Amino acid sequence: MDVSSEHSAAQSAAEGATKAKLQLPASCDPPQADGERKQLVWVVFGGTGHMGRSLVKSALSKGDLVTSVGRVFETSPEDMAVHQEKDNCLGLLCDVRLRDSVARVVNRTLERFQRVDVVANCSGYGVIGACEDQDEHEIRNQFETNFMGTLNIIQATLPYFRQQNGGRYLIFSSTSGALGVPGLGPYCATKYAVEGLIEAMLYETDSFNVKATLVEPGFVRRDEPDTLATPLPTWGHFLIKPASEAYAQATSPALHAKRMVQWLGDRQPTSAVKCAELVWQLAHCSYPPLRLLLGSYAIESIRDRLRSVTEELEDWKHLNFPVAPEAGGESEAKDGKPDQDESMADSGQDAPSQGT
Repeated sequence: MDVSSEHSAAQSAAEGATKAKLQLPASCDPPQADGERKQLVWVVFGGTGHMGRSLVKSALSKGDLVTSVGRVFETSPEDMAVHQEKDNCLGLLCDVRLRDSVARVVNRTLERFQRVDVVANCSGYGVIGACEDQDEHEIRNQFETNFMGTLNIIQATLPYFRQQNGGRYLIFSSTSGALGVPGLGPYCATKYAVEGLIEAMLYETDSFNVKATLVEPGFVRRDEPDTLATPLPTWGHFLIKPASEAYAQATSPALHAKRMVQWLGDRQPTSAVKCAELVWQLAHCSYPPLRLLLGSYAIESIRDRLRSVTEELEDWKHLNFPVAPEAGGESEAKDGKPDQDESMADSGQDAPSQGT
């Protein structure tokens, strides 16, 4: 073998090793390829979407048991019946907006597999259009699906997790849960609400050994071709609403989200299969993070958002010590001088810390 051939072989081996090492950092204690791991029982809501399907396939391929839950208004019972032929998978339909529908899925899973270890919510719905253009029905439907759907799932499964002293939530949020996107105002609001819900719940359930991760993917491409047998919506679970005259200009900021999904259709930079692999590791790791950002777009956009917030705090921190007037006009000291914190705020200086 000549030098060039040896170099090519070494490079290929290195690339293969790099691909094989796609895993969470060691601080999470992720599962090892050659190590023993517990067989987990999953419930994947939104299991018929391109991200949900990839996650279901990843979990099944690694020996876990899965209930794949399709959405009632885009999936038929016949579509889900194919899962009934497998011992390791159960296919069900659910409308996450209805608490009873979610509860039936949980009960059927317990009847089939006797336990639930991981609940993943990949379901979601959004309308692309200016805030002014979206009507009440469209806005309420987004909140009912994205926020109330997540809350219904948690309330249906959390009692069981408390009883068994452990459980894992993998909630698919979005970069839209960390920054506002023009053309996705109400959708962003639902994701902000989901993020606040999960953070609060984690404090409440820490003593019950319940863990949760908010998965925030960037632009995710489909790794399976759309066919007549397995159709997927062109724009994912988004409805593109025609813009009104005020927002119809080609350069209108309100059309940013529409331009974004069209760009995504051409490039689709982040792999759904690789995302699913990392999310599967989240279920099996010992110390999951609160947030998992997937893709360079997610990292860069949220980093820019946090930098902007930090800079704004620095610009306005001189107003950090406002003092409310006390009853009877006693906000000033006896000698007629204003309170120290108030004078510091007016002068733009920081008040000295205690003990100096």
